[in-house]
This record gives sequence, C-alpha cells and structure tokens, in this order.
Amino acid sequence: MGSFSERVQMLSIQLVPFIMAVVFHEYAHGWIANRWGDDTAKKQGRLTLNPIPHMDPIGTLLFPIINMLSGMNLLFGWAKPVPINPSRFRKYRAGLFWVSIAGPGMNFLLACLSGLAFGSIRAWVPRDFYLYEPLIAMAYVSVSLNYALGIFNLLPLPPLDGSKIIEAFLPLRLAQKYESITQYSFFILLALLMSGAFSILSYPIHFMTHLTLYTVASLFGFISPEI
Repeated sequence: MGSFSERVQMLSIQLVPFIMAVVFHEYAHGWIANRWGDDTAKKQGRLTLNPIPHMDPIGTLLFPIINMLSGMNLLFGWAKPVPINPSRFRKYRAGLFWVSIAGPGMNFLLACLSGLAFGSIRAWVPRDFYLYEPLIAMAYVSVSLNYALGIFNLLPLPPLDGSKIIEAFLPLRLAQKYESITQYSFFILLALLMSGAFSILSYPIHFMTHLTLYTVASLFGFISPEI
C-alpha cells in the first residue's frame, strides 16, 4: 500500500480529479434536466461548475480522503445529488432516461478528454517543467476515476443512475415498487463493498482505461502509455 507519506502524495493527485468527476457528473444531470423543462437545479443554484454548492462534507471529502489514505483500491464517495423533478419534464420517460444517462455519460467524456490531456502533456510539455509529474499523474488518474464513477453509477440499484434508466422503461406501478428498494440500498452497497463483490467492476474499469490510454498512445506516437 506504500508508506503514509506516499499515500498523502497520492491523495494530492487524486482529490482534484475526483472532485471534478463528481461535480461534472451532477452538473450534467442538472443541465439536461433544464433542457427537458425542469429548472429545479437552476433555481437552487446547482446549475454551476463551482464545486462548493455540489460538495457533500462526508461524501466528497471525508470518505474519499479516508479511502485514499488507507490505500483502498476502490474510491468511494459522492457529491450532493442535483435536485430533479421528473414531473416537470416535457416528456417524462424520455426526460428521465436522458437526465439519468447524462451523469455517467459526462464521466465517460471526461475520461476521454483526460486521456487526450495525458497525451498532450507527454507530447508537448517538457519533462523538466516543475508541474510535469503532478499534471500527467492527475490526467492518468482522471481517466480511471471517471470510468469508475460512470460504471458504478450504471449499477441498477436505486437511487443510482442505472436504476433510473431502467425506470424510464417500466410501467408506473412497477417503477414505484422498484424505487422502494432505495431504503435498503445503503446496506446493500455496504455489504457488496465489504464482501469484495465490487472487485468485478475492476474488469470493465481497467479495460476501458487501458483502451483509452493505448488509443491515446497510438494517436500521439508513444510506445507505451505508462507515466
């Protein structure tokens, strides 16, 4: 797991990409909701990329910092959910689907952009530049973090985005029964986390991360995408 000082150094590299990932995720939900007719997030000052209105003291700071400093492989954390009122959508099912998929979609987009940033830094920033190492490390970590957040949120467990995507296709009564699982979701997630079941998510996360970085390496003419 490395020494404590090494984990503190890693924390300084991981925290900024993590906060960006969760803030952009929530902003995407609010922006798409506003496009579909629900301005709830806008009225509450959440339609912004300023991280402060989105930050949850426990989910955005405490949990991730504990995860990073303890050397856990799975970064666990969240931002304040953007308030959404689906009843205000111009078309309920279509609005619910696109608003729900917007968050993970934003994370996948950020992962690709982070990959391009990684390639650009390697190609054009001198290695003796004093910020070269932290910048390229942040870009590298950002690819993996955003894929992890996007894939995790696609799990079909209420209230994660994956469940909302499914609800967009369910009859109202069945959707309400499905949503009732929410009261048990925290305990289900905790059990999955403690049992190590989430390790299965590492396979698609690693695959997409390596695919992105090796594609970038090919585009920029690198032999390997390693830092």
